[in-house]
Amino acid sequence: MNRPPAITGLRGTGGIGTVTLDWKPVSWAVVVDHYAVYADGALIGKTVYPHFVHRGLGFTGVTRSYRVVTVDAAGNRSAQSGSAAVANLTSVTVSGTPVATVGAFDGKGSEFALSPKGYASYPTRFPSGVDYTFGTSTPAADWSYLLPGPADKWAGSKNHRATFRFDLPAVPGQDLDLALWLIDSHASLAASALLTINGTEVGRLTFANGATKGSTIADSTYPGSPLKPSYLERPLSKDLFRAGANVLELFKDVGSWVAYDALGLFARK
Repeated sequence: MNRPPAITGLRGTGGIGTVTLDWKPVSWAVVVDHYAVYADGALIGKTVYPHFVHRGLGFTGVTRSYRVVTVDAAGNRSAQSGSAAVANLTSVTVSGTPVATVGAFDGKGSEFALSPKGYASYPTRFPSGVDYTFGTSTPAADWSYLLPGPADKWAGSKNHRATFRFDLPAVPGQDLDLALWLIDSHASLAASALLTINGTEVGRLTFANGATKGSTIADSTYPGSPLKPSYLERPLSKDLFRAGANVLELFKDVGSWVAYDALGLFARK
């Protein structure tokens, strides 16, 4: 038996609930059927590309040992690659304390207005965009399950804004963390939104492409769900905030809709 060559350069990057693996592919002279990917000795998937995303890893960081095996067209298997120890990231929803949130971080969007498939009513229900006050507003009435963008004809083919208002008893003693979880997004046009805190542009949030199913399905957690959730978390400087009233804005000026799981600010423990 002639073994195909083993792959080299295996490396990984941890994300929220995921680990992304990349490696140097074997020579084009080798007819590769697939690469078999292992975590802690167990087969977790196969791919024809030198890239693999291990999903569904939970929200507390765990280090796993990854290896990859080349399988050629005749079914011959290479020796295992060298190992790469990679940990998924611990979410701020686990490590932090909630300060102000809308929705539950549970893989579902059914608690929001218009869910699960009432997007056509968005222009009349939220003609000026979403404006939500933590502690007063309710998700079922005041926070749309979708944030549309200018690529969405059903929402007027224009930019859209979601405003989230919350009070703080004092200026935070340390930076806060933003968690913006999605149950799904458009498969090719999710794009990005501008994040603003108290009138200061913080930066652009780039959304992962999803499965284009979250406009009519509200649950990403059941077995076989076609949704493709994603998780965006980032630190926010304490200097952005003030005692009393604060305003966070998402301005969707590029691409199509995203479907919320939850949004929140978290203090560090």
